[in-house]
Amino acid sequence: MSYSCFDLTVENHIARLEFKRPEACNSMNRDFWIEFPEAIRALDIEGDTRVLVISSQGKHFCSGMDLEVFTQPDQSLLNGEAGRRAESVRRLVMQLQECFMVLETARFPVISAIQGGCIGGALDLVCATDMRYCTEDAYFTVKETALGMTADLGTLQRLPGLIPSGLARELAYTARKMHAQEAQTSGLVNQTFPDQASMLDAVMGIAQQIAAHSPLAITGTKQMINYARDHSLHDSLSYMATWQSGMFQPNDMMQSFSAKVSGKAAVFEPLRKITQPLQAAD
Repeated sequence: MSYSCFDLTVENHIARLEFKRPEACNSMNRDFWIEFPEAIRALDIEGDTRVLVISSQGKHFCSGMDLEVFTQPDQSLLNGEAGRRAESVRRLVMQLQECFMVLETARFPVISAIQGGCIGGALDLVCATDMRYCTEDAYFTVKETALGMTADLGTLQRLPGLIPSGLARELAYTARKMHAQEAQTSGLVNQTFPDQASMLDAVMGIAQQIAAHSPLAITGTKQMINYARDHSLHDSLSYMATWQSGMFQPNDMMQSFSAKVSGKAAVFEPLRKITQPLQAAD
């Protein structure tokens, strides 16, 4: 499928999603909120993707919510009986949150490659990815605070788990910029690069390493890490044992061993396509 906000390709089990509105600083317009989760779900459904790399064209990664969303709001959200209006706004926020939640629930890891500004909603997005890399000119900001609102799409919930809580609070309360060096030192990003070309070259190398492994092992690893983040150590270990008792099979391990002996790349069966309940897979 073609999308108006980004280009999406899949090659050798690696999906690449590149924002393509540099003239608008890749802001998240109305089309974005429809297209982005649709694209991620489509990749997940097919089962061929083993890793997704999100990057962008232009000077800035993404400037967050497009101004048109604020300046041309749905009038039904502003008018009418207070209780029903509030319920509608709550539902809207949860729908927008789901647009980034799909990055966590997808069966494959997601890598974000960031240059220039990563502002507001863009920070919500990258906090939901598995790994983050950036250029030396990158910066991150919880812009919503400076606009007179509370960030509501995931930054306040995810950022304190990625960097020290006190630092996350400082960034959220002040809306100041966190530059690349501080982002790496604090653990928000894994590594910084002098320019976008070297960053993408390194990120694609990491993606290739991930794609070379068993997709079942990778999706299990992602699910276990996410579960451990949200549960106690005891519960996480118990779930790990349950997962292993059902999902661990020797086929992929034998493929890995054979590949090491032969010096050839292992060929793993893809994850099965996600179908509707009681509907047979292709």
